[in-house]
Amino acid sequence: MSAQPDHAPATPYAPAPGAPAELLAQLRADKRAEKWVPAFEREWAAALEESRRSFSLARLYEIVRDWQGRIAHAPAVDAFVASGYDDSDAVDLAKLRRRRE
Repeated sequence: MSAQPDHAPATPYAPAPGAPAELLAQLRADKRAEKWVPAFEREWAAALEESRRSFSLARLYEIVRDWQGRIAHAPAVDAFVASGYDDSDAVDLAKLRRRRE
């Protein structure tokens, strides 16, 4: 019997080399650009500095995945907000996701 796990953990995909630039262009074209672009640039700069210290690209990949998700889901969020549904009992999904990783 082996002490090794019977499955390998899923490794996050590596975004394409041009993904951050494409993402920034999408953010600049979005109606939320005034808030989103500075937030992305701050997160990206912090992740870049962390990757220089740790020699790991994981945080950079995570930033790209998170912001791609925000852009992809923005229309659904807009529709939800416009519908007037009560979201006072919402759960912070980012916190839940970090617990699982």
